[in-house]
Amino acid sequence: MTTQTTTQTGYADNKTIVQQALTALVATGDVEALAQSLSDDFVHHRPDGHDSTKTAWLAAVRAALVPLDGMQVEIEHLFADGDHVMMHSRRRLPGDEPGIVVVDIWRVQDGLIAEAWEIIEPLAEADAHLTWWAPAGR
Repeated sequence: MTTQTTTQTGYADNKTIVQQALTALVATGDVEALAQSLSDDFVHHRPDGHDSTKTAWLAAVRAALVPLDGMQVEIEHLFADGDHVMMHSRRRLPGDEPGIVVVDIWRVQDGLIAEAWEIIEPLAEADAHLTWWAPAGR
């Protein structure tokens, strides 16, 4: 594993890599542009433990783009720490309120995105998710 520089320049470079890859995808729907930003051994980690390879994840992204045409993405926060970039965004389809909130964590290695983790929460369900740990009957 290559150790990414921890200078402010290194952070900015990693943020730029992630931001450019996702901006191109959302703006153009060009999955191939995203593919070029991913390492060959890219892994997408899901909260349920079902990880995807680069090929499988790109196929899922292609399939998702058709129903997501016109999606608006507002980046709320974009942070970098070493080789990791965290993005917190709000996403919604035209006429679809309130939309979803997504937290993505990307690991950049040698100028390419090597790993990704994401948490997606529909805003309409947010209140219910704040009490998932409460015992039944309370």
